[in-house]
Amino acid sequence: MSYCKQEGKDRVIFVTKEDHEAPSNAELIEDDPNDPYEDQGLILPNGDINWNCPCLGGMASGPCGQQFKEAFSCFHYSKEELKGSDCVENFRSMQECMQKYPELYPQEDDDSAPSGGADNAPTASTSTDSFPTSSPDSTPATTKNLAAS
Repeated sequence: MSYCKQEGKDRVIFVTKEDHEAPSNAELIEDDPNDPYEDQGLILPNGDINWNCPCLGGMASGPCGQQFKEAFSCFHYSKEELKGSDCVENFRSMQECMQKYPELYPQEDDDSAPSGGADNAPTASTSTDSFPTSSPDSTPATTKNLAAS
């Protein structure tokens, strides 16, 4: 037997297997394009920025939300030939704020190449591997250590 239960603002509906076997009789309501709470995407129909868009990942709120909004707005409304070139100070301010909260805004590692150190030291097998090579004039093969190259 199906039943509903109200838990605070949420309504929990329990259904049976039989309920799932029957086709749905739910009527879908047409989306209201004027609903201010409806997800409209990043840019609202009037051209404003939708700060509630999930695509912003919450960047518009939090300790650096104001700096993010200023930088993003500057870029969005920029009329410069190189769009956003007039917003460098806004983005610098946002970056400085984010650096104060590394637990909320972790730095991405721009360098994908190994940086050296003990973890990248050659292992015993790579430092001692040698392969025979021969010279173009058919002289006997010599041994070349690959780790030295």
